[in-house]
Amino acid sequence: MRFSLISLVLTGLLLGTNPPDWAADAVWYQIFPERFHNGDPTNDPTVSSLRGTWPWEDQSWWEVSPWTSDWYEFQPWEEANGQRFNYQFQIRRYGGDIQGIIDKLDYLRKLGINALYLNPVFDSPSSHKYGAARYHHIDRYFGPDPEGDAEIMAREDPLDPATWQWTAADKLFLKLIEEVHRRNMRIIIDGVFNHVGLTFPAFQDVIEKREQSPYYSWFNIKGSDLEDQSHLNAYQTLPDYFLKAGQPPLEYTGFVADLPAFRQDEFGPVKPVRDHIHQIVKRWMDPNGDGDPSDGIDGWRLDVAERLQIRFWDLFCGWVKAINPEAYTTGEVWWEDWWNNKQYNAAPWLTETRFDAVMNYRFGDAMFKFFIDQKTQISPTEADSLLEQIRKDYRPETGYALQNCLDSHDMERLASAVVNPDRWMDHANNLQYNLEFDIRKPNEAERQVQKVILAFQFAYLGAPYIYYGDEAGMWGADDPDCRKPMLWPEFEYDDEVAHPCDRIPDCNYTRPRDKVAFDRELFDYYRRLITLRHTYPALRRGTYKTILTDDKKMLYAFERSYQGQRIIAVFNGAAKPTEIPDRIFGDSLSQWKIIFESDNSTVLNGKSAKFYLRR
Repeated sequence: MRFSLISLVLTGLLLGTNPPDWAADAVWYQIFPERFHNGDPTNDPTVSSLRGTWPWEDQSWWEVSPWTSDWYEFQPWEEANGQRFNYQFQIRRYGGDIQGIIDKLDYLRKLGINALYLNPVFDSPSSHKYGAARYHHIDRYFGPDPEGDAEIMAREDPLDPATWQWTAADKLFLKLIEEVHRRNMRIIIDGVFNHVGLTFPAFQDVIEKREQSPYYSWFNIKGSDLEDQSHLNAYQTLPDYFLKAGQPPLEYTGFVADLPAFRQDEFGPVKPVRDHIHQIVKRWMDPNGDGDPSDGIDGWRLDVAERLQIRFWDLFCGWVKAINPEAYTTGEVWWEDWWNNKQYNAAPWLTETRFDAVMNYRFGDAMFKFFIDQKTQISPTEADSLLEQIRKDYRPETGYALQNCLDSHDMERLASAVVNPDRWMDHANNLQYNLEFDIRKPNEAERQVQKVILAFQFAYLGAPYIYYGDEAGMWGADDPDCRKPMLWPEFEYDDEVAHPCDRIPDCNYTRPRDKVAFDRELFDYYRRLITLRHTYPALRRGTYKTILTDDKKMLYAFERSYQGQRIIAVFNGAAKPTEIPDRIFGDSLSQWKIIFESDNSTVLNGKSAKFYLRR
């Protein structure tokens, strides 16, 4: 096996590369498809579409949830169910689909977005699609003909590429790629290759046949004598829902029970699984197999990348670059020690033969600590030290391609993080664990904090990353609240009035009545920042230099320079106004002009920013 990897290097399949040039110009927008836009109500999920995912119970009364309803209000079928809010919210479906994304591409172009990242789109019974039933098909309820797609799938051997066909959902997804590229945008999708769902055909075969299944070796089954080199996965017990009468229990490794992990050798998922994944890469990166990747996706975001043997990514990224040298790969390499709030130094995954970038949650952590926290706020010097450490850890070529994250589908939204200061990012920041988490809408002062963080994100080294709806004014706690239906200007939404405490004994928290509507002013602010970044190459490709950290005034300033263009960005992390020292401008302030200010003030107000361009 070791010789095989060396052979791959010698034959050029492990290509030593830097991130593609376009990554430095990207403004990323993450879409959670089920909650982005319902473009085709005729394909909405049915109650039978929930079978095979948590909570592993058949629902006697269930309907698609109204897109514009109060998020915490129970619908009649939820009232009848009698379960708590975390149960109800996980089985909700709102009908977002591929047509909905196509319909809103012009909205995204108007905003200034040029790079899309889609959460998983593969066929799966869950709302989030992180437990694939089939990697080679787009979810049937994301396409125009769910029943017809099911018939096509039934005629295939799902693990034999020679039998694969193209469903209506697949074809619509290829149209999405075409429409994205026609607008000079890029698109990447989620590659979830550590684990699958319980309805994945190979795992279903193992449930039925156990050791006699030809796919038994694909998974790490308790009691097996097969060596497994996977890590960070504990044994889980198959839910009774999947057992037939008389069948013995089944235990297997996985992060949670509904996501069984692949068995691994020293090069990642075992060879038959690797071969299957390779077929998936080719299918979506060059759909017609003609050697021209322009009809395929532009890259991958790789889920829980640290859970797979690191040498697998040499192979995977070699496959990707062999198809499209301009493709982009980015890894989710996040928590090394969640309990102690320690994020990974992702340098081992950012070599020339591995990822082009990672989701840079470390950037977001520094932003939270400097701009949001109050009692535990760090100084400008400390914030600069956190960011400098990232720059030191990662090779320079990677710095421009990093996805600088402030929130995502896996944590509280930025707006709600501002409302709830002095908390660790992504640490039980929802009502399932912390009933005191404030779920109200941000006020004007809190929106200003959100704005100054965004200004820093768009001026700093790396690619800005927006989670769907942040620009529209969305707020929400950690999963599931960060996955509310998108706010659209053409819809009228119910006010948010309900609170889960209404259904929990001895819970006394309340909330105000919050108006829910598309925030035009905030959208324009995002668009102004995006336009600024597109206009000035120094903000995309310029060198970086810290020029001021004043811990007494809580001022932080840095300079971006590119081909003679110089921009100074100044930030006030304090809640009170302050003067900007003239010395940071060198010879004379008159040689600089303001090109951006977060609050249109004559001085640097509390929690604000100004950008200056050298005349």
